[in-house]
Amino acid sequence: MHFLLGLPLFFCMCSCFHGQGQKKDRTEEVKIEVLHRPENCTKTSRKGDLLNAHYDGYLAKDGTKFYCSRTQNEGHPKWFVLGVGQVIEGLDIAMMDMCPGEKRKVIIPPSFAYGKEGYAEGKIPPDATLIFEIELYAVTKGPRSIETFKEIDMDKDKQLSKAEIDQYLRKDFEKDEKPRDKSYQNAVLEDIFKKNDHNGDGFISPKEYNIYQHDEL
Repeated sequence: MHFLLGLPLFFCMCSCFHGQGQKKDRTEEVKIEVLHRPENCTKTSRKGDLLNAHYDGYLAKDGTKFYCSRTQNEGHPKWFVLGVGQVIEGLDIAMMDMCPGEKRKVIIPPSFAYGKEGYAEGKIPPDATLIFEIELYAVTKGPRSIETFKEIDMDKDKQLSKAEIDQYLRKDFEKDEKPRDKSYQNAVLEDIFKKNDHNGDGFISPKEYNIYQHDEL
């Protein structure tokens, strides 16, 4: 089960672990238990940040484990942008204001998870309350920030070319514990333009890039 998208989510904003859009029962709430919080915490997570975390997911009803990030993608922690719908709403809520190194146990009611429909592919039944045990490793500025756009836009023409994004991906892949080969990088690049170059002009504009509308060039 592809709980998160991994590195390509820098531009590809879809996830199979997205909420189902059902009407929320606002009498319910996400319950958060802090298991460990570092004494020295100079940065906490907020909407739009890029997070790196491990987590296990359980059904509250009987304790069945339906997801373990340590058994996916060769055990690498997962990357995702917080607060923009790349994960279920309950996780977006539960992981706000976390420190790197913090551990939490959270209980997410159905209306903030998969509601009455459930999620068959993930073996989550209808009306299921979920429990997640989360360990956060890193909090960094999200990829859709104006700073990142300017970093990628090397010629400062206020649009991103394939060559510029290709170079950015290469540098980012080099930071990974397991560098990806060129064919993988090329596939990611093509996917980025397929999903983001809406007018098909071969460039990604600030409007096409900055879907969160937090900043302006």
